[in-house]
Amino acid sequence: MMTDPLGDMLTRIRNGQRARKSSVIAPASSFRACVLDVLKREGFIRSFSQYDVRPGIRELKIELKYNDGEPVIREISRVSKPGRRVYSKIKDLPRVYNGLGVAILSTPRGVISDAEAREANVGGEVLCKVF
Repeated sequence: MMTDPLGDMLTRIRNGQRARKSSVIAPASSFRACVLDVLKREGFIRSFSQYDVRPGIRELKIELKYNDGEPVIREISRVSKPGRRVYSKIKDLPRVYNGLGVAILSTPRGVISDAEAREANVGGEVLCKVF
């Protein structure tokens, strides 16, 4: 049993990029797919796809992105953890590396980036930071 599925997926991405893998595989869920969709929109991963391993078991194949042989994601870390949830109001939203990075939030409008949250004027749970 896994206590932090999102943290597990972020660790798989981090380890895959350190090992210079072209893609990594993680168990699928709609929440993880939403986070990957934000990462794709922000240009941190190439793409991702879901496929059936066997009936009832789905996996995500995440294609990692590199620029001149260096990983595009320099740092990816979990902020809100199962033991300590971190919530942020719209005026207190973190700026990751002065706007060069992105914070991913879970809001009433869905899983979105910090820039989209400022535009929509909503706060929420800060899931992770990516730079």
